[in-house]
Amino acid sequence: MKFEFATATRIVFGAGAIAQVGANLKTNRRRALVVTGRNPHRVEKLLANLSAGAIGITMFSVEGEPEIGRVETAVALAKKEKCDFVISLGGGSVIDAGKAIAAMLTNEGELLDYLEIIGRGQTLKKRCAPFIAIPTTAGTGAEVTRNAVLASAEHKVKVSLRSPLMLPSVAIVDPELTYELPPALTASTGLDALTQLIEPYVCLRANPMTDGFCAEGIQRAARSLREAVFNGQNKSAREDMAVASLLGGLALANAGLGAVHGFAGPIGGMFPAPHGAVCAALLPHVMIANLRALQQRDVNNFALGRYQKVAALLTGDPQATADDGVEWVQALVADMPLVRLGTYGIREEHIDDVVAKAANASSMKANPIGLTPDELAQILREAL
Repeated sequence: MKFEFATATRIVFGAGAIAQVGANLKTNRRRALVVTGRNPHRVEKLLANLSAGAIGITMFSVEGEPEIGRVETAVALAKKEKCDFVISLGGGSVIDAGKAIAAMLTNEGELLDYLEIIGRGQTLKKRCAPFIAIPTTAGTGAEVTRNAVLASAEHKVKVSLRSPLMLPSVAIVDPELTYELPPALTASTGLDALTQLIEPYVCLRANPMTDGFCAEGIQRAARSLREAVFNGQNKSAREDMAVASLLGGLALANAGLGAVHGFAGPIGGMFPAPHGAVCAALLPHVMIANLRALQQRDVNNFALGRYQKVAALLTGDPQATADDGVEWVQALVADMPLVRLGTYGIREEHIDDVVAKAANASSMKANPIGLTPDELAQILREAL
């Protein structure tokens, strides 16, 4: 058994935790590049906190997926304004953008020098500029991961900038920031969180540390995701989902993922499909395909037992079978205010291209069993 574990230097969790931003700043930090999403009102408390501490502020917005060119623009702005640290307040895209910006503030060259697949894949040499990650959704766990997913419009793909040197200095997880999320966004991000708890638990690189995070997170998501979607002011449910998202981030960063996320990168790069909605549409079909392949080709694989444990955690029934777990996930997805993948323009004629790209995705390498092109195509076809 071999594994390692790395995460943000400090994690601060709790309702109202955003008020502690000032306490987590080094006294010699003078100007922040504050990266936000579409909603400027979410950042008001943060800006007031920074201003009270005599911290200079330069604002930068990221709307939608962070594109390579947008990140390069932010880096140039931060250097011009002499920003010495970065704060991201927003969803996973905003946090990933902040990580990439902080990395390029201290490392020479251009983004393509360090990007996977479409770039040169070089390793970062220097630790990123101090970076504070503050999520406003409960799904990606990006506040504790070591990679930034960036979109390339030119290549129609999403790729990663990846290094342990990118781990945030501080992750501040405040469930209050999720109270106003609409049901559809709560559902898609919440199913992303659930996927990022199930996949590391059954993947090839599962380990004892991440197993505990996954088991705890799956139980919290199982009891609270529906409530968070349909009664967003339920503080207990929102807290559960914030914990589940955080634990999923810790797990995926230190174990791995699987076929759902192997598909999610290529689909997100080729079509205007939100990451969480992609995960929701694919999760039950990947579970079915994995179980079928394991039962047909590798009956001694540990993942078969893991899927049974997942079922017990989801249903609360220690005697539940793996198939019971699949049925539970299918029912959950059917209850959510989400649409099928075909809504985003994916058609039968796109399947071969998507499958070819997904087969080479880094997340696919940790799937508990290798899936054939035909099996991958069937998963996608069922999700359309």
